[in-house]
Amino acid sequence: MDLSGVFPALTTPFAADGSVSLADLKHNLHRYNGTDLAGYVVLGSTGESVLLSREETDGILATAKEAAGPEKKLIAGTGAESTAETIERTKRAAELGYHAALVKTPHYYKPMYKPEVLIAHYRRVADNSPIPILLYSVPQFTGVALEPPEAAALSEHPNIIGIKDSSGSVQRVAEVIAAARPDFQVLVGSASTMYPSLMIGARGGILALASALPEKCVALYHFARRGQPEQARELQQLLVKASKVIVSEAGIAGVKFVMDQRGYRGGIPRLPLLPLTDEVKKRLIALLAALEPAVARA
Repeated sequence: MDLSGVFPALTTPFAADGSVSLADLKHNLHRYNGTDLAGYVVLGSTGESVLLSREETDGILATAKEAAGPEKKLIAGTGAESTAETIERTKRAAELGYHAALVKTPHYYKPMYKPEVLIAHYRRVADNSPIPILLYSVPQFTGVALEPPEAAALSEHPNIIGIKDSSGSVQRVAEVIAAARPDFQVLVGSASTMYPSLMIGARGGILALASALPEKCVALYHFARRGQPEQARELQQLLVKASKVIVSEAGIAGVKFVMDQRGYRGGIPRLPLLPLTDEVKKRLIALLAALEPAVARA
């Protein structure tokens, strides 16, 4: 399976009463279907997956599958703390028609998660998964990183096809690409490092920013692939600022707010995450006003 391209880390919309709004999720996907996004990642970190019930996640998975364009690849976030639960969630995603599973590292028993423990966990999941596995290293949230030697060892498993590396380190991406098998696919999780990562062999990105600014993220990918370095560098510089302010500083609430400004249905995050202050909203509106001409050119 080729995972080249840009995948948005989809947000989860909530209604005024705090429940999941599947209608708003459909609205967003119908709009995304008109872009050149390669597909969608459902129930990742940006989707507030750790704040959802099992019933809610099942509804989100089914709705996203129904609303996604037939040409879009679907990746489900299925990682859980236990190996057995991860396998169960992955099998459920496969039943619903997802093409691959994104499996984050377990992290609660952090001191015990030595390389051999993580390798054994992922191999057991991959052995029992009906669909290909994409490793997910997101140390800023979990405190657990999949190091290049571990990724390389796991790349030898025939059902582990790649990794989403959200470290934000181009050096780490380069080390994984160098150590893993040749067809192992590395996708970055940070829009701010997209272009340099593509230049050293990354296949694409799974980006929170692509939920708010899909056109620009896709344009950067196309500039890089078409050999247009000047345009790519210019756009990458804009993405660095946008990613810092919208994603790193404002978080999921920032991504959702910018979505609201652009005709998508973002809404507010789920508690304990808080909505944005008026001051931050004004800053994001000003940033978006400066970025919109770049979106149009892209």
